[in-house]
Amino acid sequence: MNNNDNNIKALKKGHCYEYIVSACLCGENTRYDGKSSLSPEIKKLIEEGRAIMCCPELLGGLEVPRLPCEIKDGKVVNAESEDKTRQFVDGAVKTLEIAQRYNIKKAILKEKSPSCGSNYIYDGTFSKTLIPGKGVTAEMLRLNGIEVISNEKFSNQM
Repeated sequence: MNNNDNNIKALKKGHCYEYIVSACLCGENTRYDGKSSLSPEIKKLIEEGRAIMCCPELLGGLEVPRLPCEIKDGKVVNAESEDKTRQFVDGAVKTLEIAQRYNIKKAILKEKSPSCGSNYIYDGTFSKTLIPGKGVTAEMLRLNGIEVISNEKFSNQM
């Protein structure tokens, strides 16, 4: 997936996107484990030209596959306790820049992700325990006036 090439093509075509969406929801293998979380409803938005996809974690410089990360004590750490906060913040900033470039006001993001979770994230113990919370990108978009919708809520509305 090359976001820069897609963005340049879209700019030349003068696209007006309604949503920015998590790339993993569109079938891109961008998750930490090298898999996707395909949502046919969300992928359809891409196919219809209504959405643009990105992966904040890849935009921040992380690779696929990578160790799982969770938010703990205000920092994003991986399963080996390495601080990855900078990469997550960098990816959130780049995602926000894309949304602003296209004047996008809504995002559909992958729930439970330390980047994209909009209602729930894992608690930082790597025990698969969910807590109320927001991922880094979800919070940055929200703070900048972009409505963040979880993939779970969006799919339930369809």
